[in-house]
Amino acid sequence: MSDPMVPPTPPVSLEALLARADLGLRRVAGPDDPATVVHWAHASEMADPYPYLLGGELLLSAGVHIPQGAGAGYFDAYVSRIVAAGGAALGFGLAPVHDAVPGALVEACEMHGLPLLEVPPRTTFSGVARAVWQLMAQARLAELRRVTEAQQSLAAAASRPDPLAPLLHQLAQRVGGWAALYSPDSTELATAGPPPAPEARRALTTLTQVVRPATAPTADRADATAGSRAAGAMGVPPLERSREWGRVGAAAPRGAEPRNTPRPTPTSATDTANGTHLTAYALGPHGHVLGIAAPHRTPGDHTIASAAAVLLTLLTAPHQSRTTEAGASALVRLLLGASPEDVAPLLGEKLWHVVHARPNTQEPPEPLATAALATALGSPLIDPTGETVRALVPADRPVDPLPGWTLGVSTTVTPEDWPAADTQAARALSRARALRTPLLRHGDRPALADLVEPHDADVHARTLLAPIAAAPALMDTLRTWLSLHGSWDRTAVALSVHRNTVRQRVARCAALLEADLDDPDVRMELWFALRRT
Repeated sequence: MSDPMVPPTPPVSLEALLARADLGLRRVAGPDDPATVVHWAHASEMADPYPYLLGGELLLSAGVHIPQGAGAGYFDAYVSRIVAAGGAALGFGLAPVHDAVPGALVEACEMHGLPLLEVPPRTTFSGVARAVWQLMAQARLAELRRVTEAQQSLAAAASRPDPLAPLLHQLAQRVGGWAALYSPDSTELATAGPPPAPEARRALTTLTQVVRPATAPTADRADATAGSRAAGAMGVPPLERSREWGRVGAAAPRGAEPRNTPRPTPTSATDTANGTHLTAYALGPHGHVLGIAAPHRTPGDHTIASAAAVLLTLLTAPHQSRTTEAGASALVRLLLGASPEDVAPLLGEKLWHVVHARPNTQEPPEPLATAALATALGSPLIDPTGETVRALVPADRPVDPLPGWTLGVSTTVTPEDWPAADTQAARALSRARALRTPLLRHGDRPALADLVEPHDADVHARTLLAPIAAAPALMDTLRTWLSLHGSWDRTAVALSVHRNTVRQRVARCAALLEADLDDPDVRMELWFALRRT
C-alpha cells in the first residue's frame, strides 16, 4: 500500500487467519478473495469507527453499538464508513450481546464487498489480535530469511568471473519475474527470466528514462516524455505519481517548485503495464539502469532488488584509481607521436608486466567481466578488443590466477620494452591454454642466448629462418610447436587450428628449412633463432 500510515510490517492473509483452527472464524459474507490481507486487528464499539481507522484493519465488534430495532439504513451507513476508511474486514463476535450475526449486517457487507467474519463465543478479540501478530511475526521471519538467502546468492553470483548473467538470473529467480540491464542509451545489455509482454517491455524501457541522471550520455533523453505519450497510445498506463525518490525525499508539489528549478532525479521508479509491475533502479551517475518486470510484488522484493542494484552499480562503474587521468594523458600523447618511455612517467611506475587474458568460455569477454578483471589486476590500463584482453600492470602488483580466466604474464620490463613484453605475454598465454594451466609467466632468468652478441645473433636468426620468414603462419606454428615440445594436440589448442594443420605446417617448415626437426640440436638452434624474432 502506498499510504504512509500503513506500517512497514508484512500483512497477514485473511485466508491464513481463517485457517487457524484455534480461532474458529467463519466467513459469512463478502468476497472470497485470496488477495485480501490484514495489517492489524482493532476492536471498537463506535457506531462510526471511521475517525479511528487507518486502513487495513480487521475491525472487531460485538455489536454493542447497534441500537434496538436498527434497520438496513443503519447497517448500510456503518459498513460504508468502514469501507471508506480502508478497513480490510469486519469480525462480529457472538455473545454476550447477539446470538447470531444480524441479517441486515450480512446484506450490507455483501453489498459493499466487505468480508464479514463470525467470531465464535469461545474466541476472544484479544486472541484474534494475538493470532494476527503471530502470523505477522512468522511472515516477517520468512521474509527476512528469503531476503538473506537472496542477498547471499546475489553476492555469490557477483563474485564469479562472469558476474553479469548469473547475477541477473538470480535476481529474476528471486523476484519471480524478468530482469534487464540497460545501457545509458536504453539498450538491453543483458536479460534474465521469462520476458514480459511487448507492451510492458516498452513501458519498462520508457520508465528507465525517469531514473537516468540528466548528465548521463543517453541517446535522446529529451524524448522521454514523447516516449511516455507513445506508450499511452499503445494502451500502457501513464507512470504512477507515487515513486520512490531515494535519498532526495518525496517530490514537492508541482505548483510549489520554482519555474526554472530542475526536479531531482529519483533513484528508483515504479509503474504498472497490463497487470505487470515494473521497477527501474538507477545504477550510479553513468546512466546504467536495472529494470524489473514481475507479475506481482511480494514483501522483500524491493530489498532484494536494491541489493542487486548496489552490486550492479559496482560492476558497471568505471574502474577509478589515481592513474585514471594520467593514463588518459599518456594515451593522448602516444596518439600524438610521443614514445612510450616519454609518457611512462605520467603513469607513476617504472617497471611493468604485460598481461594477456582469455576467458575459459568460448564466448568473447563481456564488458562487465573485463571490468572485474581490471579490478582484480589492480590496473585500469585494459584493452578488451577481440578475444584476448591485454593489460599493463605495475610490477609491484602481484598477478595471481583468477577463476574463469587463463593468463599469460610477461617479464618485468621498462616502457621501452612494452612491445617485446606484449609478444612474451601472448606466447605465455598460448602455452597456458595448451597446457590448461590458469597462469603462465614468461621466463625472466638469463638464457644461453644472452651470451651471444645481439647483432651476430640477429644476423644468424634472419639467415636461418629466411626460407619461412615470409609466412607468419609457419613461423608461429614452428615457434609454438617447439615451445610445447613437439606436441601436435597442444599446439593445435594454442593456435586454435586442427592438429592435421599443425602437422602440415611443421612438415612444410622442415622441407623449406631442409632440416631434420627430430634432431634436438636442430630444434635448439631453431628455438635460438625464433627467440630473436
